[in-house]
Amino acid sequence: MPQANALPVNAVAHPNNSESPFYRPTVFQAAVRRVHSRAAECTPKYMSSEASTQQSRSLKDEGYVGLGLRQVLLSSLRQSLNTHTVPCTILEIAPENWCGKGGIYQHYLEELAAHFTWYCHGLSLSLGGTSPLDFTFLESLKIFFKQYQVQCYSEHLSFSNDHQGMLYDLLPLPFNTDTVKHVVKRIQTVQDYLEQRIAIENISYYMTLDNELTELEFIKAVLNEADCDLLLDVNNVYVNSVNHHYDAEKFIAALPSARIAYLHVAGHQEQSLRDFDINADETILIDTHHYPVPTPVWSLLEYTYECHGLRPTVLECDNAIPSWPKVCQELGRIEKALENSYVY
Repeated sequence: MPQANALPVNAVAHPNNSESPFYRPTVFQAAVRRVHSRAAECTPKYMSSEASTQQSRSLKDEGYVGLGLRQVLLSSLRQSLNTHTVPCTILEIAPENWCGKGGIYQHYLEELAAHFTWYCHGLSLSLGGTSPLDFTFLESLKIFFKQYQVQCYSEHLSFSNDHQGMLYDLLPLPFNTDTVKHVVKRIQTVQDYLEQRIAIENISYYMTLDNELTELEFIKAVLNEADCDLLLDVNNVYVNSVNHHYDAEKFIAALPSARIAYLHVAGHQEQSLRDFDINADETILIDTHHYPVPTPVWSLLEYTYECHGLRPTVLECDNAIPSWPKVCQELGRIEKALENSYVY
């Protein structure tokens, strides 16, 4: 198992944590410390069945399993609170869909905030865009994060608007040093305004531009120069590795462990290029967040744990959203992957 970037078992390190004015341990980092401290006290490689059962519960209860909340799932999630069958401890939402809403939606947020840790995953900041940052929106985020004690805010390493408005897609950036400087400046501005670190997410992309850097070099340069964190989307790595013909495991292993805040897993679909009016017999993978998460993505998730240690992991499901029992099964598979990768 690759261990080059592994964290010490009794701590979660972070670069520049003493220099950064906005660094503070998050709920998940404190949880990791607690769980890893217990693990360090366990000398046997294998635990008793009773101890193993207790440990498997703690991995979920300590804040490792999360769900990307969609409104269609709200009723079932709230019912799980009543029946004490809650399958996760983290809820991730798109703040654009919830900020400033009152009425029943505010009631739902307040109700769920009493039971879950909130993560926010943005869609519209356009960190790679050239349009001015929307400070009115950033102010609403700042208020929302304080109101609901949001523990982590992430955005896509992409651009999503231009001078005419929203493009309603997450478009790739050129992998070059000029883009690094541009994105870094915008990330630093956002972090200064929000007075907190943010995490950037690696996106799936279907075309390559005139690049002077590899995707990996580009991401690492942005992380280092902006002094921000990474939301590592494992499915996106797999999709890109197939479409652009690189080794997903080598990509994962080369990422800086200390920058990885949390993970995404999701599904994808295979699609013929002929569906896009391209006269070719090849197929590509499309990041659709389709149910279910495929086996290769689960395998790559476990490999990620082996490389970088346990991280909070959020399930995304946007297309063909399954029944609540099947959502719970997928969340259970995250917990199982955590168990399989736990070092006693």
